Amino acid sequence: MDAQMLLSTILITSALVFYSIGVWSERLAGRLLAWHLAFFWAGLILDASGTGIMFEMARETTWSLHGFTGLAAIVLMLIHALWATVVLARKHERAIVRFHRFSVVVWAIWLIPYSTGLLASMSR
Repeated sequence: MDAQMLLSTILITSALVFYSIGVWSERLAGRLLAWHLAFFWAGLILDASGTGIMFEMARETTWSLHGFTGLAAIVLMLIHALWATVVLARKHERAIVRFHRFSVVVWAIWLIPYSTGLLASMSR
């Protein structure tokens, strides 16, 4: 495994760890807290960074299930983090305690490109 592939793998796996901690701790807490938001943003930044490196390595866009769901997942993660920021800034209690419903859905969708990428790398 070359250095770029190793770095992108570390970044994307770190994204999985950070994003999972944020999503599932929010779910268990039953309310959105500021530190959950920090983990959402960290997961997004790590995932986008790792994906950017992989995109540079590919040198061309291929629209496979992995590529399409990967783009969709990053867009959803961005929407998720922005919405969480707004919810916390507005201090809307009902939205704060219900936010985890959206978080778990975005997390589950994010697992699709993570899993397909992992399976593709294992088959090489």
